[in-house]
Amino acid sequence: MDGKDYHFVDKKTFTQMRDEKAFLEWALVFDNFYGTTRAPVDEALAEGRDVLFDVDWQGAESLRKEAATDVVSVFVLPPTARALEERLKTRAQDSDDVVARRMAGASNEIQHWKDYDYVLVNFDLDQSVAAVHAVLAAERLKRTRLTGLDGFVQGLLTEL
Repeated sequence: MDGKDYHFVDKKTFTQMRDEKAFLEWALVFDNFYGTTRAPVDEALAEGRDVLFDVDWQGAESLRKEAATDVVSVFVLPPTARALEERLKTRAQDSDDVVARRMAGASNEIQHWKDYDYVLVNFDLDQSVAAVHAVLAAERLKRTRLTGLDGFVQGLLTEL
């Protein structure tokens, strides 16, 4: 839905935005342009919020190039090819032709799984969501991500 799930623009506007570097990442996927506008992401990060992206391997690669130290990538695999096809059909967003093209391209997509930090097999949606939450929790505790830790440790050492 425009304005809720996505913001739709025509090809000319998209091209102009791309040329003006308005996108953090963009790609042409299944004959459609997709991109993530930079401004809302920058705003969320400035507020200290995490940003979750739902992008293909091209988008993930672009994000890693743009902000390598801040990107944590999770590749989500379907449990079976049949399950993937059923999920594509039941989400009712694409025609049968588009589902067939997505299935034909799935092998290429899946071959990029080794490029990701984490990989999960989505047998169960609730378990997969919990796994992503666990990844976020662990990543937030990394020494390199804890803002002000050096000062805290120095203060602690001074007390000793």
